[in-house]
Amino acid sequence: MKVLGVIPARYRSSRYPGKPLVELNGKAMVIHVAEKAALALGAENVIIATDDQRIADVVEKAGFQYLLTSDDHPTGTDRLWEVARKREADIYINIQGDEPMVDPKDIRRICSVKKEFTGYVINGMCALADSEDPASVNIPKVLVNSGNDLIYMSRLPIPGIKAPGAVRPVYLKQVCIYAFNYDQLRAFGERGGKAEFEAFEDIEILRFLDLKIPVKMVYTAGNTLAVDVPEDVSKVEEALRLG
Repeated sequence: MKVLGVIPARYRSSRYPGKPLVELNGKAMVIHVAEKAALALGAENVIIATDDQRIADVVEKAGFQYLLTSDDHPTGTDRLWEVARKREADIYINIQGDEPMVDPKDIRRICSVKKEFTGYVINGMCALADSEDPASVNIPKVLVNSGNDLIYMSRLPIPGIKAPGAVRPVYLKQVCIYAFNYDQLRAFGERGGKAEFEAFEDIEILRFLDLKIPVKMVYTAGNTLAVDVPEDVSKVEEALRLG
């Protein structure tokens, strides 16, 4: 079964332009992610999908494959759909390019669950750390049923708390590793734009719920730190140094 790991790397991020090339301990962030993906899937099964030649040049110099894609994709998964039309695979793993601490074991786990639940899109999740604020709009929070099927995902704290002074629930957050097959990506890409609530939340996985494609959430082995804004760089560098 052919598995292709794809790292979308957009240069023109609204919150942090040039983010894939930001140096973390002397190495571009996109290369940190590519090396982790290669440990999970093999370098020959990893490709960086980018809209910018500057990123492509860094990727090529580091010995990884790249594919230049359109610069007008609204989401990373739309970019993945372009890759799927050009690179054949049974499973496409979307590995977020701003999570340099992604665990290769988690990538393999997402892939393994996808092979078992072929009709589902697969996505990772883990509990928020005590230091993380559930109200942060930079952290998509996850609500699942007893079978870990996705009910909803929001930038608001979910579940909500009505009673004042109630015990804080165990908040879950999205870990941005996804697994799709070709038909799921085609449905996503050919929908003709974002779903209404996807657009409000700016969470692309919600488009699959609008398309009635179920999403299975999978607990990952460890918490991750993403680089969303420049202020995140120093804490991620420190975490990388600590290993």
